[in-house]
Amino acid sequence: MYLDVVHLRAFYDLPLGRLLRSLIGAPIRKMWPDLTGQALLGIGYAGPFMRPYLDTVDRAIAAMPAPQGAVHWPRERDSACALVEDQDLPFPDAYFDRVMLVHALDHCSDPAAVLREAWRVLVPGGRLIAVVPNRRGLWAQSELSPFGYGRPYSGSQLKDLLKSCQFNVTEDKEALFMPPSRARTILRAARTWEGIGRRIWPAFGGVLIMEAEKVVFQSLPVDGKKSRFRVLRPVFIPEGVATGLKPVRSVHRAETGDF
Repeated sequence: MYLDVVHLRAFYDLPLGRLLRSLIGAPIRKMWPDLTGQALLGIGYAGPFMRPYLDTVDRAIAAMPAPQGAVHWPRERDSACALVEDQDLPFPDAYFDRVMLVHALDHCSDPAAVLREAWRVLVPGGRLIAVVPNRRGLWAQSELSPFGYGRPYSGSQLKDLLKSCQFNVTEDKEALFMPPSRARTILRAARTWEGIGRRIWPAFGGVLIMEAEKVVFQSLPVDGKKSRFRVLRPVFIPEGVATGLKPVRSVHRAETGDF
């Protein structure tokens, strides 16, 4: 069940929310250091983590599910937010180069349907990042953040879900090794907790961050060209290789603005 968008925005305005935005955003930016000229879609409540890319991407749209509600985003610019049904996105096929899912797979009623829509709107070889609460982590057991209200995943569960929806997992990381707390002493030592936790107990991070690539299947003959029986095999299209698809340009481009 989705949390109300007003509560999500209020959380990320708090000191704890701003800290989580930084701690989770750091491994995301390592996975995606540069998205210059690309098209980025956020599903769920991904705006806080899309913000570093707004100056360089070709277009960025925050798709906020109807049960959650939507707010103007980014705050200081023309809105690039769309209120959507997460299982029926209002975008053409192969419209985005990257998709970011935050507070989506853990709150929606049908995660596979959401991923199938994400697959549809991605270009061949496009990349996706999913951020979900870790079943082993303490943050999934705490109500201090939105990660304590949704469906937690183990690493193997999330990988299996992505593979079942025609995604090939390329990288996975964990974040939020600090204990869930608003205490100032804990918050001040958050980056120390992150460094220690990543080395000592990497499987117990509060959230899982997983990158996956869209897999496209092509039809191939089984026994030579004359056979009418065909099989499907995955085709991996490297990033940056032309696909022959003509991208559709959006009406406007999102600019930088604090969420």
